[in-house]
Amino acid sequence: MEALIDSLTFFPRGLVYVVLGVVVVLLAKLVRSAITTLKEDEEVVQKQNLAESLRLSGYLLGVVLVFVGAVYQPAHLALLDPGLGFDAEFGVDVLRVFLYSLGGIVALNILRLVMDKLVLYKFNVEKEIVEDRNVGTGAAEFGISVATGLMIAGSLTGSGGGSEVLEAVSTLVFLGLGLVVLVLFALFYELTTSFDVHDEIEKDNAAVGVAFGGNLIAIGLVMLKALSGDFVSWQASITEFVVFAIIGFVLLYILRLIVDLLLLPGVKVAQQMSEGRNLGVALLESTVVISSSLILFFAI
Repeated sequence: MEALIDSLTFFPRGLVYVVLGVVVVLLAKLVRSAITTLKEDEEVVQKQNLAESLRLSGYLLGVVLVFVGAVYQPAHLALLDPGLGFDAEFGVDVLRVFLYSLGGIVALNILRLVMDKLVLYKFNVEKEIVEDRNVGTGAAEFGISVATGLMIAGSLTGSGGGSEVLEAVSTLVFLGLGLVVLVLFALFYELTTSFDVHDEIEKDNAAVGVAFGGNLIAIGLVMLKALSGDFVSWQASITEFVVFAIIGFVLLYILRLIVDLLLLPGVKVAQQMSEGRNLGVALLESTVVISSSLILFFAI
């Protein structure tokens, strides 16, 4: 028995979170299967429905992002530093991460329905995914879920000014603000393109769906940065949040222009995606905006 205890004492703590992360992903899949009448396994495996595969993948990645956000909170990172051993404090932290993850699963399932109505509001998402197997819709759904997961993760990080009540309130308020920004950015993207995003996606244009989803992930990364700081005061925190939101809108718009003018000179990106349905161009635009958002996250 003493030998077993000694072995457990030197078991890396990080592996516990790896196992917990796998458990969370499995639970997320079970929850999703339980609350939908759609036979997801049949859609993915037997029918090879790529649109549903993209939607499900985005949801699971969103759950993992929430899990990572729960693990990497400044107040709890010290528990990972030794990397070895178990104690009561570590056990409480593991339970806390698990409960936060369960909350993230619930939030993602609820917010997905809300975001569908607010972001992809011109058509029936379920019909496009299941009946039409619309890959563009699946890609947009992927982007929505990942962006939402990033925002939930960001809202969990940082401290709430020393009060648990204030921390809970500030988390909900800033998560709500992040989701508002996501909806506004979707409208902004629509207004700054020469084609109707919803109309193209509904016409099974995968390229437009991929570009749209990529841009949503990019603004999600910007919001992750905006939401990750410690709460100082309502005025200071909201001001910082608004500044990051404006930077995100301007930066991502400029980057789209750069792709059009410099990376693909002599080519009209909008035309390539809308008329040519060029998936390669859409992937390039998505890569540029997501990569730039990552640089912004780590550089500022």
